Amino acid sequence: MNRNVYEGDRLNYISFPLGGIGTGCIGLSGTGRLIDWEIFNGPNKFSMNGYSHFAVKTEKDGKVIDARVLNGDITDMLDGRPGGSFGHGVSCWTMAGFPHFRNCVFTGEFPIAQIEFSDPDFPGKASLTAFNPFIPLNSDYSSLPAAMFEFTITNTGSEALDYTLSAVLKNPGTSSLNSAFCENGMSAVFLDNEKNEKGNPESVDMTLATPDTENVNIQEYWFRGMWLDNIETYWREFSSPGFPAKRTYTAPGTNDHSTLFVRKTVAPGASAKFRFAITWNRPCFTSWWDPMDEEKYPNLDPLIYNYYTYKFADSSKSAAYVISEWDRLYGETVKFRDALFSSTLPEEVTDAVQATISVLKTPTCLRIGEKGDFYGWEGLNEHMGSCQGTCSHVWNYVYATCFLFPDLERNIRETDYRYNQQPSGEMSFRLKLPFGREPGTNRGCVDGQMGGVMKVYREWLLSGDDEWLRGIWDKVKRSLEFAWSSENGDRWDEDCDGVLEGRQHHTLDMELFGPSSWLEGFYLGALKAGAVMARYLGFTEDAEKYEALFEKGKAWTKENLFNGEYFYHRIDLNDRDTVEKYCAGTVDVFGNDAVSSYWHDEIGEIKYQIGEGCEIDQLVAQWHADILGLGDLFDPEQVDTALRSMFRYNFKKSMRNVVNPFRVFSLNDESGAIMCDFPEGKRKPKLPILDNQETMHGFEYSFAGLLLSRGFIDEGLTVIRSVRDRYDGRGRNPWNEIECGANYARSMSSFSFIPILSGMSFDAVHGHLGFKPYCGGDFRSFWSSGTAWGTVDIRGGKVSLEVLGGKLKLNTFAFPGAEKSLSCALVDGAAVSCRCENGCAVFDGGVTVEKNLVIG
Repeated sequence: MNRNVYEGDRLNYISFPLGGIGTGCIGLSGTGRLIDWEIFNGPNKFSMNGYSHFAVKTEKDGKVIDARVLNGDITDMLDGRPGGSFGHGVSCWTMAGFPHFRNCVFTGEFPIAQIEFSDPDFPGKASLTAFNPFIPLNSDYSSLPAAMFEFTITNTGSEALDYTLSAVLKNPGTSSLNSAFCENGMSAVFLDNEKNEKGNPESVDMTLATPDTENVNIQEYWFRGMWLDNIETYWREFSSPGFPAKRTYTAPGTNDHSTLFVRKTVAPGASAKFRFAITWNRPCFTSWWDPMDEEKYPNLDPLIYNYYTYKFADSSKSAAYVISEWDRLYGETVKFRDALFSSTLPEEVTDAVQATISVLKTPTCLRIGEKGDFYGWEGLNEHMGSCQGTCSHVWNYVYATCFLFPDLERNIRETDYRYNQQPSGEMSFRLKLPFGREPGTNRGCVDGQMGGVMKVYREWLLSGDDEWLRGIWDKVKRSLEFAWSSENGDRWDEDCDGVLEGRQHHTLDMELFGPSSWLEGFYLGALKAGAVMARYLGFTEDAEKYEALFEKGKAWTKENLFNGEYFYHRIDLNDRDTVEKYCAGTVDVFGNDAVSSYWHDEIGEIKYQIGEGCEIDQLVAQWHADILGLGDLFDPEQVDTALRSMFRYNFKKSMRNVVNPFRVFSLNDESGAIMCDFPEGKRKPKLPILDNQETMHGFEYSFAGLLLSRGFIDEGLTVIRSVRDRYDGRGRNPWNEIECGANYARSMSSFSFIPILSGMSFDAVHGHLGFKPYCGGDFRSFWSSGTAWGTVDIRGGKVSLEVLGGKLKLNTFAFPGAEKSLSCALVDGAAVSCRCENGCAVFDGGVTVEKNLVIG
């Protein structure tokens, strides 16, 4: 079975996001419907935009022989959807009650979706290709507020036929003004609103456009009437010969639809293509989910403007752009798609990567202001984002952005240190909008704050930008040293011995007391990364201090946090004094009395702790360190033993007998890796760590990634398959992995599989790139670093690195077999001298690769 091809009941839950980074998106269903209209500055699950759709009419000798909607059958929820038409049948807006195609085959290879429509009664073949530009290292071209559709109609008969494509779009405003125009090589209708004005968060306009300018008819308005007069009139006119009469109104209306008709004569055996673009403009919004006290912040504008509004005055301008640049934008997007899917990586790996990078094109992500600052929710509820603020501990797991759009990831670091850091060095882990408000949380978060130091190191390696590092270093240093600062009320490492012992907030929204390899690992990783950066910048004394603390912490962890099978959490659960010591007179992150939050008199235990449990993130910092080339944070033999134990205990082949009172992300006979298992003979707290028996995909993926990087290939792939098998389209959307909401950011941890399995090493600071794949023999993979992207192909002793975008400056290049004697290589077709040293090809004086590098 091809994981990316869907048909039958696997079409039921598909919603493939079409939109730019930070623009919102429109969902393309598995049957060709336009659903989940999330282009109005927020999520809008299960929504339709009136009767917006595409349809095709076939005429022969001036007579209509067929007319049908370009959709397939609806086979689920036939009594209606909850919160909408439940009890009233399938919504009429789905057009399910009109002639349509019997069969659909949906191929989803994000960022491109394709649907093959078939029906024995349709005179020909029909297919759709839909996309929004997705071009690595080019965040602007990947942030266009557009959904782009190309239909191909093939005449399989023996006589010429006339095919008319109808594209219908509803004006979403409450006072619609629609106007047709033909200019800049396109025919279009602009859907404006009488109440649109600058600074009005409710202002919205849309454009429906086609590059065709001949045999085009534009109906600005559907017939206005009562009940279903508009759709009855539209279908009667569409299913009649020729174009319908043009219709316009001078007064604004509501529930107005517009239609573009494009007709083409197609010879027997020939095909015709029909292109349509839907673009949108919802310029600004306020943080209505967390209103700002304007009196408290008189100098902050409460209006937040989308980045795309600084690029395009309205949707007609963005339509003109995507229509004129269609071939280039599609061609670059195809390059990425083909590079990713031509990989020899296991199918489940490619599937996980392509499915989860789609989060970048959903309302989970925003780009705001004139500079296009990046901001992210954790995920999405039906009509509001879930958990605001580019949450540092959730976005810790995301590896798609840093490799694909490194400018956006660096921007996250910049806004984090600018707006979230207190003078003490403490970092809030949630950023509030508009920027400049008070921090969004009342305490720092260990994994988020220490992970931030590791990510600064990562962004520096990917960019090679020393000035960027120098500009941010003082804040990074304060963030790291807050661990032992006298101003740290949670006393993470009060005695400055390299071991975290205080009150430690973390990504499961509670606090641990006492040392654990999970959070200690982040501290060790931050110390090691901090030491490398400090030494490079000339701060030798700081570097030596960080290195010494790292070695102390690593040694202590080896001796004190490993129980022979796995790493555990060292705590006396019955010691109330621990809670009193750190919590007396304070509140938790929800504003409740902290002592009563964590101590339970009836059970006589500290609540929400791991203790002797086998927790899935016990080595997550090592996952980061392996990707970043930081080396071992823990004893490697203990790591291998712990990974075997984690797979044995945490991975469940079936969830049928697992007790899970929390959120159910896997069930019945589905498999998955649970958050925390308490093996037989180990003490389980009466109220253990929250979410302990959930299967949360971002955690599962990071666990799988560490298994892969440490050579447990079969086990890692098993965990990945278990996640992707759940998202088969039958009961869940393949392009919407959920956790605390839909389109959840943490699942983008799956992108780490590419650098891990390709054995990618990267260091733009020193001009280095390398690949040592997980398998012997032939290997091919997509790759992306901070300055270039492309494919690497290793076979028959020959290495070919193709650059498909950007430029790559190299001093050294590592690859299998580099230990042999080398004399030359080809860079962009020209021979250059090189030598072998330490498993790398060394280019004295450096080379710049713009097209390809061939060695062997």
